[in-house]
Amino acid sequence: MAATEPGTPARSATADREVVISRVIDAPRELVFEAFTEVRHLSRWWGPEGFTTTTRAFEFRVGGAWDFVMHGPDGTDYQEWISWTEITPPERIALLHGESGDDPNAFESVLTFAPAPGRPDGAATRIQMRTVFPTKELRDEAVEKYHAIEGGRQTLNNLAAYITELLLKGDDS
Repeated sequence: MAATEPGTPARSATADREVVISRVIDAPRELVFEAFTEVRHLSRWWGPEGFTTTTRAFEFRVGGAWDFVMHGPDGTDYQEWISWTEITPPERIALLHGESGDDPNAFESVLTFAPAPGRPDGAATRIQMRTVFPTKELRDEAVEKYHAIEGGRQTLNNLAAYITELLLKGDDS
């Protein structure tokens, strides 16, 4: 195990396999968390710009799954599957994400929802998505071929826009 120099942050053992994306959303974390936990919300904002989703099955519980298709703006369909591995409302969701339940290249993601620093009374939420791929090569492919970092940022931007719309309407349906 390599030691780090004094004052140098320790590098995680998975750093070369990770993608970490975060954003502050102007809404309480309970609402931001809910937008990840109910299919009526997810289907309206999930995915990068120009993508839509069709849900085949959805059961939000530890061990439950979301089976869905992402439709790309170019007409390409992407089979997707998420299994929830940990749920701690309204703070944390851990999941396994791949093309199917038996995808050997599925990756792990942990989403954390925290009150945004410097914002009064929980009026804003800092969401962080930390994704760890099975190998560095799969991480690099996701970043280079599938634009995972930009796609993740766009997805969180879509979430923020959707929540803003909900707040302006004054309901959550």
